[in-house]
Amino acid sequence: MTAAWQLGIDIGGTFTDVVAVNPAAGSVRMAKVLSQTDPVEGILAACGSVGLELPDVTDIMHGTTMATNAIVEGRLAPIALIATEGFAEVLDIGRQNRRELYKMAVTPRPEPLVPGDRRLEAKERIDAQGDAITPLSDEEIARLARDVRAFGVESVAISLIHSYQNGAHESRIGDGLKGIVPYVALSHQLNPEPREYERTNSTAMNAALMPLVARYLERLLDRIGSQTGLHMFHSAGGMASAASISSRPLALALSGPAAGVAAAASVARRLDLDHVISFDMGGTTTDVSIIVDGKVQIDSNQRMAGYPIRQMMVAVETIGAGGGSIARRDGTAVRVGPDSAGASPGPACYGLGGTQPTVADANIILGYIESGRELGGTVRLDVKKAEQAFAPLAEAFGTTIHEAALGVRRVANANMARALRRVTVEHGVDARACTLLAFGGAGPMHAVSLAREFGIRKVVVPRFSSAFSAFGCMTAEMSYAEQRPLHMQSKAWNAAELVATVDAMADRLADPLTRAGCARVDQRVAVAGLLRYTGQSDAVEISLAAPYDLKTVDAAFKATHERLYGFATDEAWEIDTLRVTVSSPPKQDLSALAAHTADTAPEPVALRKCWFEGGTERDTPYYDRDRLPVDWKVAGPAIIEDAWSTIIVDPGATAWVDAHEHLHIAVEADRA
Repeated sequence: MTAAWQLGIDIGGTFTDVVAVNPAAGSVRMAKVLSQTDPVEGILAACGSVGLELPDVTDIMHGTTMATNAIVEGRLAPIALIATEGFAEVLDIGRQNRRELYKMAVTPRPEPLVPGDRRLEAKERIDAQGDAITPLSDEEIARLARDVRAFGVESVAISLIHSYQNGAHESRIGDGLKGIVPYVALSHQLNPEPREYERTNSTAMNAALMPLVARYLERLLDRIGSQTGLHMFHSAGGMASAASISSRPLALALSGPAAGVAAAASVARRLDLDHVISFDMGGTTTDVSIIVDGKVQIDSNQRMAGYPIRQMMVAVETIGAGGGSIARRDGTAVRVGPDSAGASPGPACYGLGGTQPTVADANIILGYIESGRELGGTVRLDVKKAEQAFAPLAEAFGTTIHEAALGVRRVANANMARALRRVTVEHGVDARACTLLAFGGAGPMHAVSLAREFGIRKVVVPRFSSAFSAFGCMTAEMSYAEQRPLHMQSKAWNAAELVATVDAMADRLADPLTRAGCARVDQRVAVAGLLRYTGQSDAVEISLAAPYDLKTVDAAFKATHERLYGFATDEAWEIDTLRVTVSSPPKQDLSALAAHTADTAPEPVALRKCWFEGGTERDTPYYDRDRLPVDWKVAGPAIIEDAWSTIIVDPGATAWVDAHEHLHIAVEADRA
């Protein structure tokens, strides 16, 4: 068979999702398989699950939680750190700010990524203007190389003072380590900004991920061969080459969640939705993000496992609440998560050995999922095993199993509501004016009840909702981004300098796209500035466009500042940081693929007993999503299913499908 298929694959904590497209034939296939210990075997299993072999595939677009899991679980490679003389303790000093100002029990600071006995100080110094005060000698480079060799590590992080202004010393030390260690991370390439602690920590984390990710990509490329292209989804919301990710594996830190948010932004633009909350509930975690005017929000300051990460990443709030989240008694309360049953043994209803009650078990007990249904081709759901897992919890609280399941579901929804609050209310967005776009294996089952809790009036469950992150990998564009400090004052505006800086950054970012075969004329350049009033701590993001007129930028900054903070003044401001993204068009516009349409009103597939709020049992019709005619209304309570996902239309809500197979749900404020 001639290679004709493109694959989007997202490896999650519980399931690996795959969407396959044959552009010439207009064919689409989708599947889910249980995630495997060896992710390379997981890729091959995902390929086989849609009836394909590697010779059939031209391109694989791949999202993964590999880097995230390695950080959270502490599976990082031992590394060495080289810093400027007098700055080796920057990882110990850190910052004095408290994450929770009024919480008396201070969370312990995580151990530094590099212990003190594997840190080296280089006799060199560059000032804040980029001029060498203390030159770096060849003898000093040779000494550093000898000391690194004695450590016996595979990877080294190099973070020198003010290297964001002049990276020559870092580059020379890196060249001197060739043949000593296979992996070197240079801070001026990864995070060319001030903030020594964040830059050093991010560089060290990148270095610690390099052996793990580079070996994985090497094995994967060896298995798929040269006939199939491999593209990795990065945390800023686009695709990058495997070669670039090998040297910058920290870019995978939010790979899978970012792919889902990127796909959600695409749907928001197509449906002309101004404010959208993407709600991705999988088996292990729930990821939420805000999309404004079809644009993904980017955040440069995030934390993972307690460590600060300074790099461009989709602004995602992640909590340990998924279908596999374990419920337990905690005194007189029920706790749900953050620990998860994962893929092995999984929830009790999977029948793979799990015995603890989970959110997925609660949903099958309440009748929302059919007992006997298959997931991932290998898991047959069993309501009896779910009930056995819930029996001790129900007995402990003196309730029925169904009441216990409703309680667990309420607690899980409350956990997710807090995450929604953090991405909306705490960022100046009225959640009631947003559309909740729900996807992931469990998202559509909780969307309507969660929307009601917030006063959200509309829910959208997109096409391919169960494998939406894999779909996002398919629709993403190749992109590379960089941000640099600028500090251009509004009172000293220099449009010509801004043009020159943007052009220089765009030229650097265009190079990997050009080498990948994308002509420069086809590349798009997006420019954003992080602006703040002089002396202000936080900056707001403003889109910038040539010719960079001062009045236009001033008006945009004040309008955004007033929306976020409730006021704007005529005080002087500055562009603190400049961000440039260069991208190529996506390989495939999946929105053009033909959607299934039905002509006649369908009969329910079945009528089953379900339990909703209030603890009452109700006869609930089940409908096949593929058989719903466009705009035909389904009144709740109802269950709508496709091959891979379940959508709950709560009592009082109304659902219908549009011409693109996106499911819309109107949510009433009060329960029926």
